[in-house]
Amino acid sequence: MTPGTRRTTRIAAGLAALLIFTTACGTSGPSGASGGKPTAWALTGGDEQVFRTSFAGAGIDGQFFGNDAYKQKIRSAVGAGQAPTLVFSWGNGGLLKSWVDAGKIMDLTPEVAKNPALTGRFLPAVAKSGVIDGRTYAVPNNSMQPVFLYYNKDLFARVGAQPPKTWDELMAVIPKFTAAGIAPFSLGGQSKWPQLMWEEYLVDRIGGPGVFGAVAANKPGAWSDPAILAANRKIQQLVDAGGFVKGFSSISTDSNADTALLYTGKAAMYLMGSWAFPTIKQADPDFAAKQLGYTTFPVVADGKGNPADIVGNPANYWSVSAGASDAQKQAAVQYLRDGVMSDTYVDALLAGGSVPPVNGIEAKLAKAQDPQYLSYVYGLARDAPNFQLSWDQAVSSGQADALLNNLDQVFLKQITPEQFSANMNATIGK
Repeated sequence: MTPGTRRTTRIAAGLAALLIFTTACGTSGPSGASGGKPTAWALTGGDEQVFRTSFAGAGIDGQFFGNDAYKQKIRSAVGAGQAPTLVFSWGNGGLLKSWVDAGKIMDLTPEVAKNPALTGRFLPAVAKSGVIDGRTYAVPNNSMQPVFLYYNKDLFARVGAQPPKTWDELMAVIPKFTAAGIAPFSLGGQSKWPQLMWEEYLVDRIGGPGVFGAVAANKPGAWSDPAILAANRKIQQLVDAGGFVKGFSSISTDSNADTALLYTGKAAMYLMGSWAFPTIKQADPDFAAKQLGYTTFPVVADGKGNPADIVGNPANYWSVSAGASDAQKQAAVQYLRDGVMSDTYVDALLAGGSVPPVNGIEAKLAKAQDPQYLSYVYGLARDAPNFQLSWDQAVSSGQADALLNNLDQVFLKQITPEQFSANMNATIGK
């Protein structure tokens, strides 16, 4: 799962090759160490308006870009020492870590020591994605997007089944739906990244978070962990059983074709992030209110992972450029302390259907639109021992491309689990 949010990615997808930006005060680039107003770059769509409002109140010069355009521009800017004061990222994945290793990002640990609330106000599972090697380099700036299992209540009632709580139950319900002419799972395989959620959850449920931890640390042979091999075998068993809608490899997520299969009654279940809910609600409000169900990913027998672990996008994050002037750094830290996730900021996120990763907002959630859904999403993150950042954001860009391509071949049964692991081991350190 990608960017700042998969939802933001989908909004920006059609603009990926086009640089889109709007400045708050008419400047065209970062101020950097040369002085001037603090600057910030972020993504179009999603929580953009929340950012814009908070930037205006804090005197920050904000610019907004399409997802792919942003990634290209920020890599070049950081490398050239021309980064904006506030650097937008996806947490402690490959991109942020590479900047930290290069000394391009300010260590916020001393600021946290002076003001523990800077990070202490956030849910622990989300806050820790801003930590690298025990030190804080990033602070959450928007909503959480965990992945979970959506399901169609009507279709389950039709075949006389309950949402699966274990992998064995999941496999047992597949023939009931196929016999009724219903696809058990919708899947946008053409987009590739939706397939990754299956891998992430199965590996966690089977082997626990340490398995991917070894991958992220570039340990030799990490992709050959038994949990990864077992996860890919289960994926291919599910494919063989007819678990996914026919022709899933030609279905696009960008057009929401996979989401539509759920609310139109053609697929019983859908593994996707919380960003799918607004799409479902807009397309079919009655279905969203009455027939849409959601539950956690099933437990795997004898697995080492905690059933409360989740995957997805913990949030997006702000870091402070090490190359900013002292005045800019001071202004940025003040913004992170007082501007980000203030009461007004939190209320704005909730009004847009987003769930802030802030402690103690249960009462606010209860008063918001769709309180049951928002409270469910919040509870998943609040109670998660581990909230795994999407793998394609947690590894280098080169590894991410290889991962999506090789996993796609696993789903299409063009390679074996063993070949997948061998291919990915060859990308370690690249």
